[in-house]
Amino acid sequence: MAEAINITAEARDRAGKGVARAARREGKVPAVIYGDKQDAVTISVDGKELTRLINNPGFFTHVFAVDVAGNKHQVLARDLQLDPVTDRPLHVDFLRFNENTKIVLEIPVIFANEEDSPGLKRGGVLNIVRREIELRCSPLNIPQDIKIDLTGLDIGDSIHISMLDLPNGAEPITDRDFTVATVAAPTIMEEIEVETEGEEGEEGEEGVEGEEGVEGEEGDADDDSDD
Repeated sequence: MAEAINITAEARDRAGKGVARAARREGKVPAVIYGDKQDAVTISVDGKELTRLINNPGFFTHVFAVDVAGNKHQVLARDLQLDPVTDRPLHVDFLRFNENTKIVLEIPVIFANEEDSPGLKRGGVLNIVRREIELRCSPLNIPQDIKIDLTGLDIGDSIHISMLDLPNGAEPITDRDFTVATVAAPTIMEEIEVETEGEEGEEGEEGVEGEEGVEGEEGDADDDSDD
């Protein structure tokens, strides 16, 4: 499990648009903590700190420890509202969880060792079918990414979800053994093969015509000898 990121927050006594606007004027972002069969807690967090966290990769897969007046809440960010013009954060929903909680997240896929793939060395193309995979897992064991090793893959090979070594407790949301990526033949190679087949056909037709000409000449020679 990755170490939780600490956030300091202030409790808000009241909710509502007026209170939220007042918090934003002070450089803070309204937020709420809910879940785990406990009462929701309305809070506000520092706008600059939140913006920094949002700009880092994995905002929705990191575990946060939100400190509200000395009471720490272990949470995940589940929803984020941004200003449509400035992209400034307007509101955040944090989900409180425990060790038995299961959530569904989209985990990015990354590929490694392309230089060790015979198919890619011969000009093959890595056809990525899914750049993210939905997994059901515990918030305490969220993978930041799914790494796929391309070593030994040749043209025509496919990578299915059943072939991947997923973290303990993580599972795909469907039983279907779907394709994640394939190593496809290069388009140029296919065009060359088509052109080659066409040339061979033309040569065969010319050979047949030549043979017919020879047979005709032999027939003429036979007629002359009979005369």
